[in-house]
Amino acid sequence: MATKSWLGGSRSRELEPFRAFKDQLDTYFEDWFGRSMGGVLAPRIDVSETDKEVVVSAELPGVEEKDIEVTMSGDRLTIKGEKKSEHEEQQDQNGRVVHRMERSYGSFQRTMTMPYAVDPGQVSADFKDGVLKVRLPKPEDAQRRTEAHKIQIKRGNEV
Repeated sequence: MATKSWLGGSRSRELEPFRAFKDQLDTYFEDWFGRSMGGVLAPRIDVSETDKEVVVSAELPGVEEKDIEVTMSGDRLTIKGEKKSEHEEQQDQNGRVVHRMERSYGSFQRTMTMPYAVDPGQVSADFKDGVLKVRLPKPEDAQRRTEAHKIQIKRGNEV
C-alpha cells in the first residue's frame, strides 16, 4: 500500500527511487561540509565559553580565507562564504589516457544569535588548516551575570 504524499496516489510510488537518490546526495553534501539548512550549506560549528569570551569554531574544509566573510550585527554572528574546488588527474593505462576532473562549488552561511550584544570592534577571527575561530569577548555585564552568587535560604517562618 502506497503512502499518501503531496503528490498523491501511485505517483508517489513512482518517485520513491528519486527520493532515495536525493537522500543519498544530501548525505554526500553533509559529509562534505556539515549539513544543509533550507538548501544552503551550513558548516559544522563548535561553541565554547569561558568567563571572558565565547569562541565559535567552524569547519570549512577546502575553503580559502579570501572566500570567507564574518559579520557581527548586534547580537548576531554570521559566517558565510563559498567553496570552489577543482581537481584534475590524468593517467596512462595500457596506451590509453584516462582523464578525470572533479569540481565542487557551493555557498554556505551560518548565523548564530549570541545571548548579549557584542562590540564588533572587539571580535577577532583566525583561519588555519580549514578551521575558522571567531572570538567574541563578553561585555562586562554579561561576565557579571555568569558569576555565581550564593542566595541565603530562610526558614519558612522567617519570611
